[in-house]
Amino acid sequence: MIKKWIQQFRIWGTALARHRHAEVFLFLVSFTESSFFPLPPDVLLVPMVLANRKKWIHLALLTTVGSVLGAVLGYVIGMALFDIVAQPLVNFYHLETSIHTVETYLEKGSFLAMLLAGFTPIPFKLFTIAGGLFNVAFLPFIIASAIGRGARFFLEAYLVHKAGSYVNIGKHPIWYLSLGALAVVGIVYLILT
Repeated sequence: MIKKWIQQFRIWGTALARHRHAEVFLFLVSFTESSFFPLPPDVLLVPMVLANRKKWIHLALLTTVGSVLGAVLGYVIGMALFDIVAQPLVNFYHLETSIHTVETYLEKGSFLAMLLAGFTPIPFKLFTIAGGLFNVAFLPFIIASAIGRGARFFLEAYLVHKAGSYVNIGKHPIWYLSLGALAVVGIVYLILT
């Protein structure tokens, strides 16, 4: 089931990557994924970099900016619109337990939690909404989001740029890279603390 779903997203993403408004779609998906939409921008970023490998920096930057601006919307939703907007989203995605887990992470260290959340396949929207809901300091929230998301998308775009046609997100999902990077960041954090 999941393999078929990934394959369909790959086909859809590849077709959309060739559209004349592909960059607009990439920005919008990046923006909405950080606040309420379930589709990760990777399904567009990867085929768009494959289609035009010279634009990898531009595409990674566009994805990062869209994602960070979407994080601001997620923060506002959590801060001012939780009951109206966020609670129905939490219920729809069955994330009631997850929101409390995110709260624990944010209490332990909101900057590190946002940094790691921006780099992992964990739904980033959970952290952005929770950031506003639990009154995380806004400037560190934005800085950590920019670093985490930027690191993820620039690394991903760079690897696709270098690997070219060897990339197959249907066979080797890109989130394995994110999980590996999370493990490295976690080990460094444990060594430094």
